[in-house]
Amino acid sequence: MKKVDAVIKPFKLDDVREALSGVGITGMTATEVKGFGRQKGHTELYRGAEYVVDFLPKLKVEVVVNDEQVEACIEAITSASRTGKIGDGKIFVTDVERVIRIRTGEEGEAAV
Repeated sequence: MKKVDAVIKPFKLDDVREALSGVGITGMTATEVKGFGRQKGHTELYRGAEYVVDFLPKLKVEVVVNDEQVEACIEAITSASRTGKIGDGKIFVTDVERVIRIRTGEEGEAAV
């Protein structure tokens, strides 16, 4: 099993959720996060004072999938979240050693 972490623009969440559902992935976790990369933040004006916003609001989407679903998952996230502009985000794929469903005690792919 693999864990796919995607950091995306917040307004793309519904598109990503629909794209994942379209490839048969029904479970995901989304968390509001802040960060920066090449975008390096921007300046804003608030009550006449200019200030720098170093960390930009993003969403982190976490999905655990079978090895066979990884490429479809990546493609769904990429196509649904791409705007073609800087700051579209990143996808990280890592191995998952063990998954346990708390309610039933099921383990492995049955718990996903």
